[in-house]
Amino acid sequence: MATKASMLDPLIDSSFKGFPHHSAPLHRSHIAAQGWNVLLGDLPLPLAVIKRDELQHNLRWMQDFATSHGLGLAPHGKTSMSPQLFRHQLDAGAWGMTFATLTQARIGVAAGATRILIANQVFAEVDLAGIDALKRLHPELRLLFLVDSVAQLELIEAWRAHRPAALAFEVLLEIGVVGGRTGCRTSEQALTLAEWLHASSAVQLVGLACYEGLAATGQSAQDEAYVHKLMELLQAVARACDARNLFDADEVLLTAGGSAIFDLVVGGLRLSLSRPVTGLLRSGCYVTHDQGTYKRMMSALADRTGCGTGLQGAMEVWASVQSCPEPGLAILGLGKRDISFDWEMPTPLLLCRHGSCQPQAAAPDWRISKLNDQHAYLTGTGPAHAALQVGDRVCLGISHPCTTFDKWRWIPIVDQRYTVVDAIITCF
Repeated sequence: MATKASMLDPLIDSSFKGFPHHSAPLHRSHIAAQGWNVLLGDLPLPLAVIKRDELQHNLRWMQDFATSHGLGLAPHGKTSMSPQLFRHQLDAGAWGMTFATLTQARIGVAAGATRILIANQVFAEVDLAGIDALKRLHPELRLLFLVDSVAQLELIEAWRAHRPAALAFEVLLEIGVVGGRTGCRTSEQALTLAEWLHASSAVQLVGLACYEGLAATGQSAQDEAYVHKLMELLQAVARACDARNLFDADEVLLTAGGSAIFDLVVGGLRLSLSRPVTGLLRSGCYVTHDQGTYKRMMSALADRTGCGTGLQGAMEVWASVQSCPEPGLAILGLGKRDISFDWEMPTPLLLCRHGSCQPQAAAPDWRISKLNDQHAYLTGTGPAHAALQVGDRVCLGISHPCTTFDKWRWIPIVDQRYTVVDAIITCF
């Protein structure tokens, strides 16, 4: 397993896309001293960057939001899979980290996380053995995962039957909705499973989990009705489990909260039971936010909460104009290998002319109409588009940070002048 030092201060070299071709390999901690500037051409394009000030704002804002509502924050690490960003989130006050798989969770442990939630069903023997070994290697580690069926529990018990010395697994019972993803659909199903979990020596039931984000629309009335029904079910099951003494811990954990409508689950995570309750938000995309889908969701959230502008887009991807083959069309040297496209096309934000280091706003009529593996089709009808020349640089905003992060092994962090002041790596 990688050490904390090697994860937080890795060696980066020119095999990493976007790293200067001429540079010798450098540890992350030495990159700021190079004085590289994106707009001066010191790094090859295309290049994803994270803006330092916006990143710091988002870290503070989200932690303050959780704290002010009496909740803990367990950010979903699958967004960035970056040990450096995990460390920033933990240092900002996060309760712990969330992951989707044990492989991801191991990166979190290497980054220093001591409380980890795997927001997924775990049952494979290799994963159960891996969790047991990880907890023995790190006695201070608390690692929990989700259970939503007796069938899953039976697989866990079958594995443990031949390993009497194995530690009991801390688990959260997952609540779901009809037509949704995982999770128990009814209170009856959930309580039956809770009885089984409580009776099992292989696990300890320590709380409940759900996820509301798949149904997010950005329309407050619709989102509020959906989340209210889900959280009402979660609270009913929690009260019933508490009344029947089915929780196997002195503290009950209740967790929800994606990155789109996390404000709507707040009330449902604050519940009075016979023992203390800790509510945890699992939002992950807040760390860089975006300039597309989550920006629109944030606008609706701001209307509901009066929180002002809230989160800010911290990630951008820069590319060069490499051809202007016909009127109204410019081809950028960037494509599906470099930027997210699963939710919607990238948004042109800025233009920096060849030979200049002064960005200006992109024309409002500019659109990315299509992406190939390595090319983007930038269309426009006005004079600003007609004036584009080969060598100009265009900055693109994203929609859905998760699927931009996974296209980069390293991403420089830049100040407002686009001078590189730090860097992160990703571990997908």
